[in-house]
Amino acid sequence: MANVKAIDARIKSIHNTEQITKAMKMVAASKLRKVQSLLGPVRSFTESSAYILDTLLVDDGSLENVFAQKRNPVKKVCYVLFVGNRGLCGVYNTSILRYMEDIASKETRDYEVIVCGGWGRDVIERSGMKIGKIFGDVSDAPSKSEALNLSYYLRDRFENGEVDEVQLVYMSFVSALGQKPVTKQLLPVKIHNEEVTQTKASGNIIFSPDKNRVFEYIISRCINNRVYCTLLEAKCGEHSSRMIAMTSASDSTNELIGKLQIELNRARQAAITTEINEIVGGAAALKKRK
Repeated sequence: MANVKAIDARIKSIHNTEQITKAMKMVAASKLRKVQSLLGPVRSFTESSAYILDTLLVDDGSLENVFAQKRNPVKKVCYVLFVGNRGLCGVYNTSILRYMEDIASKETRDYEVIVCGGWGRDVIERSGMKIGKIFGDVSDAPSKSEALNLSYYLRDRFENGEVDEVQLVYMSFVSALGQKPVTKQLLPVKIHNEEVTQTKASGNIIFSPDKNRVFEYIISRCINNRVYCTLLEAKCGEHSSRMIAMTSASDSTNELIGKLQIELNRARQAAITTEINEIVGGAAALKKRK
């Protein structure tokens, strides 16, 4: 009987866990939809502005901007690592951290890592990487102001000569079922679409009021948009990974409850059989005495 009670208590405990995982799955799905609705327009605008910037960058070299100047040699590199705010999202955080550790181990130049996200501060600090600053208060649906704070910080570091190159390290959001770790250069700004270098379409475009002003405007907006788009992509990856992890956890609890239910039925059957045997044995003993 004690075994039956123990199994029944365990089933109730797992039921409670299942309710929590299902609730977390629904919350993650809701957050994912919200961030995806933000990511779509931002990604489209970022790609369009990047095309215009690429068109200007393949010009005859008359356009100059501090954020487009390559530095040779590159003395210090700044890696911006985007992690989640919390755990319980599968291998999302550990995968991007291992990816960053691999990059750091192969880096021959001086470097620093700027972390965006509140997950595993102690884990990251124990990794041995050179941590410069941690932006730990990134909301689940990042706002433009958060992206601007990060963008201005990186731009100031680059403009002041504290770093010579800025690389974004994050999980690129391929779909709700998968992401892949990538590294993309933010500063100095370079051509991203190689097709533009072949067409050199800037001669067929009329810029108003003039090409220099458009270049100054678009390069600033493009940097800010890339940072914001990266923040949103990283958050989409975190929410989708958590949704998948909680779905897997819920399925596992269902499977475990099914196994425990069979075990409980067997324990009950054994207890009933034992009681019947005791009753029959007692009745037989009384009959012999008579």
